[in-house]
Amino acid sequence: MRRSGARAAAFLADAERQAAALEVGAPVAIRVNPRARRVALRIDAAARQVELVLPRGLALAHGLEFLDAQRGWIAARLAALPMSVPFADGAVVPILGVPHVIRREVSAGAPPVAIAGGEIRVKGDRAHLARRVKDHLTQLAARELARRSRDFAARIDRRIARVAVRDTKSRWGSCAATGALSFSWRLVMAPVPVIDYVVAHEVAHLVEMNHGPRFWRLVATLVPDTVAPRAWLKRHRDQLFSYG
Repeated sequence: MRRSGARAAAFLADAERQAAALEVGAPVAIRVNPRARRVALRIDAAARQVELVLPRGLALAHGLEFLDAQRGWIAARLAALPMSVPFADGAVVPILGVPHVIRREVSAGAPPVAIAGGEIRVKGDRAHLARRVKDHLTQLAARELARRSRDFAARIDRRIARVAVRDTKSRWGSCAATGALSFSWRLVMAPVPVIDYVVAHEVAHLVEMNHGPRFWRLVATLVPDTVAPRAWLKRHRDQLFSYG
């Protein structure tokens, strides 16, 4: 049975209170997915919380029983997460795969944020440093991803409606039927071949809105390798979400 917006919000709030009472070692967010066929758990590396996904119509008690039974799995996954790296003075953050050290800038004439010589130099109050770094990296990601997207699209004679960057959790990129592309801003911290692979993948969807053989052949015409970048993203996903 479908719930109204208010009833659904109340259901989820009550469900999350009950989940918190189980004390599984991390905050629990609960989401109802009408397309899910079974209960699922995932670890949100960015928020360092557990997400419990419930199929529509499943009794909450069954979901909570599943959550309680997975304590060992949850503990192991949380323990395996990389340490969080806040955007703070002295932190090391990769840009296009190259490590950069965040340094507080004290020169009055310096720009708010500047990237040069292996450093991210940030002017202003320490309280605003993290926000300024994230905003700057997001803007850099928008420029880099838009430029690379248009370059690849031109090679296959396609036009892009627009390119957006977001802080997505489940996908590195997406392509809409309208020709609009969207990417995670966190890609700007990945090595260039990885960035190019993700961009080529989404640009190829402008021609093939599927993952069939023709799609992969098209991707292969845009980048020299697809295997290594995909493996890198799988191996380093949680690391990218640990920054900031």
